[in-house]
Amino acid sequence: MKISSNHYYYYYYYYFATLAILLIVPSDAQLSSAFYDSTCPDALSTIRTSIRQAVTDEQRMAASLVRLHFHDCFVQGCDASILLEDGSGERAALQNSVRGFEVVEAAKQAVEAICPGVVSCADVLAVAARDATVAVGGLSWTVNLGRRDSPAAATRALAESDLPRFTDTLPVLISNFANKNLNERDLVALSGSHTIGQARCVTFRDRIYGNESIDPDFAITRRRNCPESDGNGNLAPLDEVTPNNFDNNYFRNLQSLRGLLESDQVLFSEESTRSIVLEYIDNPDRFLSDFAAAMVKMGDIEPLTGGAGLIRRTCASNN
Repeated sequence: MKISSNHYYYYYYYYFATLAILLIVPSDAQLSSAFYDSTCPDALSTIRTSIRQAVTDEQRMAASLVRLHFHDCFVQGCDASILLEDGSGERAALQNSVRGFEVVEAAKQAVEAICPGVVSCADVLAVAARDATVAVGGLSWTVNLGRRDSPAAATRALAESDLPRFTDTLPVLISNFANKNLNERDLVALSGSHTIGQARCVTFRDRIYGNESIDPDFAITRRRNCPESDGNGNLAPLDEVTPNNFDNNYFRNLQSLRGLLESDQVLFSEESTRSIVLEYIDNPDRFLSDFAAAMVKMGDIEPLTGGAGLIRRTCASNN
């Protein structure tokens, strides 16, 4: 069959028109550390000032912000869905005893005051986790930006399925992290965030009563503020030696069978992760750099970009 010249004309017209669109229209699919350079150049310094003050006011807040970012990213991606007030959604999950919402909101409102409707809550939370880590002695890292906010919270069922539990075995933890494209080194490095912060009695009670894989003196110490049948909310430091310093002492605790949570101590139970723990004991700088790299990887979990999602004016609600 003979093809007319008109067919060739239309074929090349649509080919080059499509190519031109692909070349001219910028893609928002990739996160970039320079995302706000022109639209809100003072965003990062504004967030940093707010977070530094919050950690100065309460040192425990550093751990809370890192944990909040972790719990956000592991459920439905890094989309600030956990910040939405939804009594029946992901905040109601058994693993979500998280805090720090008001600190993220304060940082967001400080940014809104200079660049209304530009910077997402998801990005504010990602930067807050970095700045909180630095405020207590951790290594800084470059935060990729350009996330947008979810219009709805994730379900409680999804959160309870995706978030690690303090009773998880090592194979379960490895599988859970692998589902988020994080490997065993990422698992050990990110678990090292437990070098700061505190845990509730209910999360470590079973470990300190009748558990053979624990230092006896450590168990006795922890029982003083965590009775067998009461005091669920009583707090204990995850690292009793330097609870407010972002260092490698958490890993020394595991070597001494002084990991507070069962999900911490299991990292020393098998060679694949025990070797990484020992490496971090001998080389604290390697831990700090691996933690920073793992936080960047975690921050890239399923972000909403481009035209997806929205930019919330307040983080607790869609408005």
